[in-house]
Amino acid sequence: MMKDHEKIGTIRSDAARIAREVAEVAKLGPNQILVIGASTSEIAGQHIGTSGTLDIAQELVEGIREVQQELGFQLAFQCCEHLNRALVIERETLERYRLDEVAAVPVPKAGGSMAAYAYRTMAEPCLAETIEAHAGIDIGETLIGMHLKRVAVPYRTELRYLGEARVTAARTRPKLIGGERAVYAPMPTVEGTCD
Repeated sequence: MMKDHEKIGTIRSDAARIAREVAEVAKLGPNQILVIGASTSEIAGQHIGTSGTLDIAQELVEGIREVQQELGFQLAFQCCEHLNRALVIERETLERYRLDEVAAVPVPKAGGSMAAYAYRTMAEPCLAETIEAHAGIDIGETLIGMHLKRVAVPYRTELRYLGEARVTAARTRPKLIGGERAVYAPMPTVEGTCD
């Protein structure tokens, strides 16, 4: 079990490292969304939903924001089941992607510590009912799959744990359509061919 002072200092740097790795693999930029689901209880070595803390949430969120500020992607922080896994986002993101807003303010015991911290520290926070993110990081098995675009491609990060919580990540790709004659990468133009 993580002691308050023991590993909390590494959470920010580890979160940034994981976020950077996923953002680079998913090629996230200003028009892409990264969804984050996390249990601060699990990070601390406790059962999900039992002992979340804003101290851990702060380190986690700020580590991820360091990478976001550098690369410019949008962030969505998933609330816990008590708010139906709604997402904390900036109002600008809600409007840009024409998302459905829901009315709630996440707090540590209803929404989760990470979502509560993110909400408190955003410029103009709001909650969206659902989103289709381009990539996601799940810290502590919080089930973010419902908020990823199709088709999700699992990705194993180099760091498999953040604190005591297991890390699972995914990027997404466009659906491959067609069949055996379909081509998925541009082919060089050959002179004299016709359609």
